[in-house]
Amino acid sequence: MSSNEIKNVVFDVGNVIVRWAPLEIARLTFGDTEELESRARSIFQSTIWLDLNKGFLTESEAKLRYQQELNLSPLECDRLFYYVKQTQILLHGSVELIERVKRSGYDVYALTDNVVEIVEYLKNTYQFWALFDGAAVSAELGMLKPQPEIYQALLSNNGLEASETVFIDDMPYNVEGAKAVGIAGIQFTDAAQCENSLQALGVNLID
Repeated sequence: MSSNEIKNVVFDVGNVIVRWAPLEIARLTFGDTEELESRARSIFQSTIWLDLNKGFLTESEAKLRYQQELNLSPLECDRLFYYVKQTQILLHGSVELIERVKRSGYDVYALTDNVVEIVEYLKNTYQFWALFDGAAVSAELGMLKPQPEIYQALLSNNGLEASETVFIDDMPYNVEGAKAVGIAGIQFTDAAQCENSLQALGVNLID
């Protein structure tokens, strides 16, 4: 890929724009118990959470299944989903980076494994979603990264060429998934590192 081909910059959301911290959510929900890590895994690596991310369940339906399958109380479920949303604070510098990318003439998109109700919360709480020229959300597409089809849906639904696109994600396997369909990839650590990596790809950012 020649360095001047990038026209589209695609951002993941969790741990790229806002914090996503399952262990902290579990601690806030259940307290500092010895089984905290296994509790977090049982919730966020369950088929319930995966189905929620694929849009197969609503939040209310997921709460019922957590009560039935993991013996969570209604209060614990309410606390869980409260903290799922409230812990998603903006990461330092990320929104400013998105704004700079747009100001510099590039189109900006989101590609995120995310829940309908969380996306609504983010749209209502922060202003960054309006910066996107388009978005591919797992719950709207019924698929998750790093399935090739979710990257292809982003491209086809927005009329993008893979060779003109770079995808930014904190998880290496999601970056590799993008590369497998011909999209350039950057593994996100923080906004400053991400900016340097974009510039190394030939993305010219104005101040």
